[in-house]
Amino acid sequence: MSSNTASREPYLGEKHRLIIAIDVGTAYSGVSYRSSLLEPGQIPEIHGVNRYPGQDRYGGDSKIPTIMWYDSAGTVRAAGAEALLDQATVAAEEEGWIRAEWFKIYMKPNAIAAPPETYQIPELPLGKDVVEVFGDFLRYIYACAQSYIIQSHPGGSSLWDILGDDIEFILTHPNGYEGVQQEMMRKAAILGGLVGTPEDAQEKIKFVTEGEASLHYCIQCGLDIGAMKQEGHGVMVVDAGGGTIDISTYQQKDDAFEEIAAAECAYNGGIFVTLRAQEYFQRILEGSKYADSVPDLTKAFDQFTKPIFAKQDDDYYVRFGNARDNDPTVNIKAGRMKITGFEIAEFFDPSLNAIMDVFNDLRKRSPKAIKTVFFVGGFSSNDFFFSEMSRYIAEDVALDGNEEISVCRPDRHLNKAVAHGGVSYYLDHRVTTRVSKLTFGVRCNVPLNSQDDEHIKRESTKYRSQDGIWRLPNAFETILPRNTQVSETKEFRRPFITVGKDVASLQQVKSTIRCYRGQHDNPMWVSDEPDKFSIMCTIEANLEELTKSLSPIRYVDENGHEHVHYRANYEVALLFGLTEFKAVVIWQEDVSRFVA
Repeated sequence: MSSNTASREPYLGEKHRLIIAIDVGTAYSGVSYRSSLLEPGQIPEIHGVNRYPGQDRYGGDSKIPTIMWYDSAGTVRAAGAEALLDQATVAAEEEGWIRAEWFKIYMKPNAIAAPPETYQIPELPLGKDVVEVFGDFLRYIYACAQSYIIQSHPGGSSLWDILGDDIEFILTHPNGYEGVQQEMMRKAAILGGLVGTPEDAQEKIKFVTEGEASLHYCIQCGLDIGAMKQEGHGVMVVDAGGGTIDISTYQQKDDAFEEIAAAECAYNGGIFVTLRAQEYFQRILEGSKYADSVPDLTKAFDQFTKPIFAKQDDDYYVRFGNARDNDPTVNIKAGRMKITGFEIAEFFDPSLNAIMDVFNDLRKRSPKAIKTVFFVGGFSSNDFFFSEMSRYIAEDVALDGNEEISVCRPDRHLNKAVAHGGVSYYLDHRVTTRVSKLTFGVRCNVPLNSQDDEHIKRESTKYRSQDGIWRLPNAFETILPRNTQVSETKEFRRPFITVGKDVASLQQVKSTIRCYRGQHDNPMWVSDEPDKFSIMCTIEANLEELTKSLSPIRYVDENGHEHVHYRANYEVALLFGLTEFKAVVIWQEDVSRFVA
């Protein structure tokens, strides 16, 4: 038992409970779980699913490729490691199956840029949307986890029957995901059979970012985190995966960690190296008799050449054919295509540069000096990647005249870091504050101020509301500014009013939470930059009981006409400190407080 496990508190629940963390990655996926045999008083331990169908009989692995084969009816015929078996490949060719891979890229938030090579990502199969495909893969990997747990624990089958309705799921996702993507994943979890209803999904599906899960994994690995404990020092965690590079920064405070700069996400992971290699093969082989061999070369490069690439000075050979395949004009000999290490390094360069851009930006934004950088994720296991990142960081720090930064990667399975860390997040909950990436608030109408230049410019848009006050539309009221460090329990509130000519018009209140992605620290008007605002969520509340206590309010206009209106007061509160964004409407009926 590691020292980290030993320091974990005993389980105090009254019944068995199973926690399953699923990391569906762009290229590879994995599952970890808390022991299903946990009794009250025992210290929880984290297990990984280390055996999947289609893997070596006596081996196994903690991950499987995120790949599926569909038949023409849209049924999954093979997935994971099974999809790479010879029998699956032959059946796919004979029966016209359709391959689905790298589909997670289609969940990318629109606000995040992607490399130009993204156009080569395969289309989603058979008119399915990404939620359906994601759900199909969740169904498969969940079945694998169930089988493994049942087979790995004494009495596993009967235990699973007991735990069947008492399972909680932790789904990991890139740092850049927002509420829209989380809702897509919840729908996929329903389609995949993890839960049965939207209500179950809200209760039993939890989320954690890949960056935060990776931090928990690094702690679990028992790494030397002495630098984190030094006063004024920060730590950066880089989760370099197949699709995204997720970078987060923290400082340690007692036994907890605080996020000290808004987490970042770059779409430039390992698959984009493969896509650049594919473009290279297409360019070199265009017009040759081996032009049709590009898919085979790309597959061989991804599976064999890229993982072992370490030195620019060496030559590498990508095997794709047989001994009769020769063409010296395109460096093909005996079914192998020669490619220099310098050429392969060029495939890596855009990804390395993207990481360094984020690294330098976060160093500038961090209020604490970064003294340690941890690299996790499958991309980080490549020796060239890690050595180049270490060199880049050392050179940048030297140029700035700063002290040396320690760069390291855990000496364990880097590709299972996120799933393992997802369970640790649930059990240990080491991160207590997070930093808002965007500005959140609501569009509203504000009273006209004839002394305010900004109001004077917009005076042509004024209107008289039910209470007789001249107002301007399309204002923005900030509730939570960006780059704000937020504890898990802190609420950010703003008061609002709604007016109407009768109480019936006030019985339902709707508030739409918007986020601002522009450059201003304090945006005041939605109409100034409409393309920089997007809707996060809409919340509704039933104020019927409140309206019963409202009294009519009268005013006389400049023409001597009397008008009657009603006014209801409420608040909008945002809770950002958890890994999920939450918004509520709060109001009072007499002395009671209500939340919707």
